[in-house]
Amino acid sequence: MNILIISPVQSGIGGIAQHIHGLTSFLRSGGYHVDILSSQNTFTLPIKGLRNPSFMISAFLKTKFKKENDIVHAHNLPSALPMKYSTGKKVLTLHGIYSRQIGVLHGNGMSKISSTYEKDALHWADAITVISKEAYDFYTQAGFKVSLVPNAIDLPSLPSTKERKYQKQIIFAGRLSKEKGIFNLLEMSKKLPQDIHLLILGSGPEEEKIKNFAKSHTNIHVMGYIPRERTISLIRGSDVLIQPSIVEGISSTILEAMACKTPIITTNVGGNRELLIHDKSGIIVEPNSPQKMLDQSIDIINNQKKADLLREEAFNQVQKYDWSQVGKLYLKIYESLLQ
Repeated sequence: MNILIISPVQSGIGGIAQHIHGLTSFLRSGGYHVDILSSQNTFTLPIKGLRNPSFMISAFLKTKFKKENDIVHAHNLPSALPMKYSTGKKVLTLHGIYSRQIGVLHGNGMSKISSTYEKDALHWADAITVISKEAYDFYTQAGFKVSLVPNAIDLPSLPSTKERKYQKQIIFAGRLSKEKGIFNLLEMSKKLPQDIHLLILGSGPEEEKIKNFAKSHTNIHVMGYIPRERTISLIRGSDVLIQPSIVEGISSTILEAMACKTPIITTNVGGNRELLIHDKSGIIVEPNSPQKMLDQSIDIINNQKKADLLREEAFNQVQKYDWSQVGKLYLKIYESLLQ
């Protein structure tokens, strides 16, 4: 089976990049031939607002030369146009509710425009998959036939090393963007006790604002993009992982923190409430609640018994999100399309 994967990203610590890496590794380990078309090997303008449109056009042109595909697996809506004109059976995976994400980032006007494109693109696919129950319900109610295939991680491949830079250490790892709740994280940081240090890992459109903010706070450390191996070690060495997202699918970062036995504080949105049970395997607060995030962070750091209960339950729950299980669900969809 020849599989072409199309994705705007394929490397980095972001959820989609990690998904592509895990899926590709699973398929190749099974002897399948996989090609990847992404911004890493396709011309893309590195300008905010033009990255995805330029990728769509250049990837569309590049697919003209890839003719031996059995399966074309596109990830998120920017990959849908090149998928449409590729040869092979077409699978479209949505890593969230696209028009809702656009609304958070660019307002209602752009959300309405993206919603029109979204409906067209969904009709181009032979099969549609989503990574969260929230997205499954949304697109099913819109009249589309979709399959729920959750996000996953490769549990055996996670580094076992632990890096602790400070005695009390909390961490954020992800895209430095509005939809990830980064401004709520900064608001929380204003009241963070001086002996608790916050590590901010990742890159994104708000990176400069975050760096400027951190200049006046000695316990906030903006580390930029960090390779995945070290990111995992820093998560494993932290007292708490905070993810204050406003919208979210099934987060790879949360899955990794669960596997690292690092207690998690996140928001009551999207796939977060599918992964975690409040006060049992994680702490779930309402979005835009920086004070609650702060209070819960301090409570976990000071309450070792509570932290131990959270980490053990989360570790038990994450076992079903390994690629050895989830990858088989994609293979089943591929094979059904080729029969």
